This record gives sequence, C-alpha cells and structure tokens, in this order.
Amino acid sequence: MLAGLLLLLALVAVSLGVGVGTVTGDDAAANLELLLTSRLPRTLAVILTGTSLAIAGLVMQSLARNRFVDPMTAGTGQSAALGILAVTLLAPSASILVKIVAASAAAFAGTALFLGLIRRLSPQDPYVVALFAIVYGGIVGSLAAAIAWHYDLLQFLDIWMSGEFSGIMRGRYEALWLIAGALAAAWWVADRLTILSLGQATATGLGLNLKATLLTGLVVVSAVSGLTVATVGALPFVGLVVPAAVSRILGDDVRRAIPMVALGGAVLVLISDIAGRLLRYPYEIPAGTVMGVVGAAAFLGLIFNRSFRLA
Repeated sequence: MLAGLLLLLALVAVSLGVGVGTVTGDDAAANLELLLTSRLPRTLAVILTGTSLAIAGLVMQSLARNRFVDPMTAGTGQSAALGILAVTLLAPSASILVKIVAASAAAFAGTALFLGLIRRLSPQDPYVVALFAIVYGGIVGSLAAAIAWHYDLLQFLDIWMSGEFSGIMRGRYEALWLIAGALAAAWWVADRLTILSLGQATATGLGLNLKATLLTGLVVVSAVSGLTVATVGALPFVGLVVPAAVSRILGDDVRRAIPMVALGGAVLVLISDIAGRLLRYPYEIPAGTVMGVVGAAAFLGLIFNRSFRLA
C-alpha cells in the first residue's frame, strides 16, 4: 500500500509537469496560473475518475458475482451515453447537471436490465456472463450510434464514449466531486456486498436485505458511470482489471479491497493519461484509447491465468 501511494505521488508530480506549456519558466505567475487552471484540475479529474470507476467495477462485480464484468463494457456506460443523447435531442441547451442526472438514470435502467438478464445464466461459467456483458454493451452502444447517426450527432457520441482529459480545466471538472457521495455509499454497503457475493440463498439465510443492497449498489454504479461519461467520457476496463486483480490478492472482502482498488484505479488511469500525452508529443492520444489497449491486454492476461480462473 505504501509503495502504491509513493507511486501515485510520483505520477502526480509527472502529470503536473508534462504538457506543451512549461511550468518551470521565468514567469512564476504564469507558471502558477497554468498549474491552477489546467494541470492541477486535470490531474485531480484523472484521480477521481480512476478511483471511482475502479470502485464502481468492484461493486458491479459483487452484484453480478462475476470478476469479468465492467460498467463501461457491460452496457452501463453505453446506457449513460444514450441518456445524454436523449437530453441533447430533447433539450439541447440543458445544463451539465441535467445531463448527469439523465445519464445516471439511463445507466441505472440499463444496469438493472443487465443484472436481471444474467440471473438466467449459470454462475458456474463466468465466461458466459462476460461474453453476454460484451454483447449487451454492444447492443446498447449500437442503439445509441444508430440514433446519433440519424440525427447527425455521431461526433458528440464519440466524445462521450472516448474518455479523455485534454479539455479539463478549472470550472469544467468540479461535478466529479459529486462522486464522493457514491463512494461513501459503496463504503457503507461494503460488508453487505461481500455477503451478497456469496449467493442469493446464502445472503438471504444470513438475513441480508437483498433489494436494499442491490438498489444501493445500482445507485453507486449508475451515479459514477453517469458522472464520468458526462464529464470526461467512458474509460474501458478500469472497473474490470483493477478489482479483478485486487480480489485475486485480497479475496472477496469488499471493504478490505476498496482502498487498494481505489489506489489501483487512480494509478492506472494516471499512467494511461501520461502515456497519451507523451506517445505523440506534442499531440495527445485520448486516455480512453490507451486504456483500451492496456486494459484489453490485462483482461486477456486474466483470462489465460490458470491460477486466477481457479481462484
């Protein structure tokens, strides 16, 4: 944990220093202005996004009882984008807060439908659930793309589905702090999520209120997804790779895993953002694109890891 915190601090320092503009010039006032206006808000947005998506993934994996499920690939992120698309069509001048609410509501509905459908699948074969999650996310994403194409909004949809932080500045990321409420709810319900992951029959036998726990988990996942997609766009695999790797080390205790998952998510997204800034400097590759490559490779590594499959 200490090593992870030190790595996070080192990455924060790199993030604050990397960019086309310099923060070490002779004009101290201009350097400070650049830091406070662009670099610091961007770095904070990256940390908040990585932390929240990783914890949302941990919660969703507990709800689905499957380590290969991620909100951004299993229909939640796509549903959030569909909600924003609906608001854009019906109320083009709506504020960012209205778009966040619409995105979260659509994400809630999409995730609830997904969880309801996978109850029909056998929990004994995790790959079937993972495959269904990808197919389901593809269907919802295709529906959003079809609507966006019809109304000539594909460019906007691409922004919502491709997470990147180049446009983050002071005054354009503060809504992400609302994620703190969802994360507090995840911590509050953590022990119940651990019990829920044991199976419905066991959880009922232990006196768990299944509906309340499911509802709280759904709110956490949908709120985080709605806020993230509306503010910075979707980042794939963060909520899959980090919780799955941490659970392999720490087990299925959600409360015990949350700090490490949060740290891992922040580090992973920071690395992706910094890499995106450096690979084609002075141009940028979106963090979502880098994360897609890194996350897909890590996902394949998890699939082919025999010890992980048998855990």
